[in-house]
Amino acid sequence: MTITPAELAGYAEIVFDVAVPIRADDRVLINAEIEHAPLARTLVEAAYARGARYADIWYFDPHAKRSRIRHADVATLAEVPAWLDARNEELARHHGVLVNIRGFASPDLLADQDPVRSALDRMPNLSSRQRLQLNNLVRWTMVPYATPEWARAVFGEPDEARLWEHLRSILRLDQPDPRAAWQERLDELLRRAEVLNELRLDRVRFEGPGTDLTIGLLPEAHWTAARLTSVQGQGFQANLPTEEVFTTPDYRRVEGRIRATRPLALVGTVIRDMELTFTGGVVTDVRATTGADVVRTHQATDAGAARLGELALVDGTSPVGRSGVTYLETLLDENATCHLAWGAGLPPGVPAHLRERDAAGLDEAGVNSSGVHVDFMVGGPDVTVTGIRHDGTVIELLRGEEWQV
Repeated sequence: MTITPAELAGYAEIVFDVAVPIRADDRVLINAEIEHAPLARTLVEAAYARGARYADIWYFDPHAKRSRIRHADVATLAEVPAWLDARNEELARHHGVLVNIRGFASPDLLADQDPVRSALDRMPNLSSRQRLQLNNLVRWTMVPYATPEWARAVFGEPDEARLWEHLRSILRLDQPDPRAAWQERLDELLRRAEVLNELRLDRVRFEGPGTDLTIGLLPEAHWTAARLTSVQGQGFQANLPTEEVFTTPDYRRVEGRIRATRPLALVGTVIRDMELTFTGGVVTDVRATTGADVVRTHQATDAGAARLGELALVDGTSPVGRSGVTYLETLLDENATCHLAWGAGLPPGVPAHLRERDAAGLDEAGVNSSGVHVDFMVGGPDVTVTGIRHDGTVIELLRGEEWQV
C-alpha cells in the first residue's frame, strides 16, 4: 500500500523532532515538486502545531524547466530570479528551518533535450540555498517522498506502493521507535568517524574495476557524520536517511581515474557509466555512455566545479545499499555506498584549525570553493578503500563493503 495519512503524520514528526527540531516562532521553508504535496502539507501542519511563525511551500515544476530549456534564449538559461534568492536570504536572516523534499517526479525528463542547454539551467538548485546549507546558516534537511513516476524510473512501472515499502525501511519508519533508531545509527556513525580521525590519514585510495584514484586529505583531516550544528548552536540531521561518514579532501591532491558504480540523476538527465580522470586535482577527462556533455557543462560552472569537495564512506550495513535498488535519487543512492562529490567543500569536514579562515585562506589550505556540489557513487563490493598515513603506512578501511578498522 502507499503511505497513509497516519504514516505521513508520523514521518513529519520524525522530520521535525529528529532531523530539524522546530522552535517557537521559527520560519519554515519547504521546497517540493507538485507531486510531493501530501507530505509538504503534512509538514506545514506539523510545523504550525510546534509553534512555527510561518511555513511556506515552494512547488517547483520540472515540466516548466523543460519548456525553458526547449525555447528560452541560451544566454538566459543560467539566470536565477532574484526573488527566489531573496526567499533564502530572508530565511538565513531569521536562522529558520529548511526542508527539501526529494524524489523527482520524472528523473529522465530532459533526456531528449540538448545536454548543454540542460546543464546551463541548474534550477531548482539555487546557489543561495547551497550557501545556507554549506554554512549551516539554518537548520536544514533533505527527505524523500515516493511518486508514481519515480517508481516507474526505478522499477519500470509506476508501483508507488513498492517504492514506499523500501522507504519505510530506509527511513526506519517501520521500527518500534524511529527516533531511538535514528539516534542509535547517528551515534554509530559518529563513533566510526572518530576511529577514522584517530588514524590520522594523509590520503585515501580507491581501487576496483576501472578505478585507481588517490585523494589527498587536509592536514589533521576531520571525519564526521551528518549530525551537524547550526551557526546558532542547534543540532540537526542534514539528510534523512544518512549512512555516511565524510571528510573534506585537499582538492589539489587528487590523481587517477574513478568509475561511477551507480547512475547519477543530474539536472533532468541520467548519467550512466561515468568515468572521470583527475590530473593535479582537476577533472581532465569525462566519459559516459549517456550524459557526458551534461557533466562537462556542469563542471564548467566555475573553477571549483571540476574539483573534489567531499569524500564519503558507507559500509554494507546501510539499508539503502542492502535493498539492492538504484533509486536514481542522490539522497538515497549516496547513502547506499561510498561516494565523492565535485564542487564545494563541506565546512563540517574541514579541520577545526582551518574553519576561521577567509575564502582565500581556505583555498590556500586546499578547501574547494564552488557554486555547485554533486555527489556521485563510487563504492561497491568490488571496490577496496585504503588509507595511507604520512609515513606511508597502508591501512585497509573497506573491503567487500565491510569495515576493516
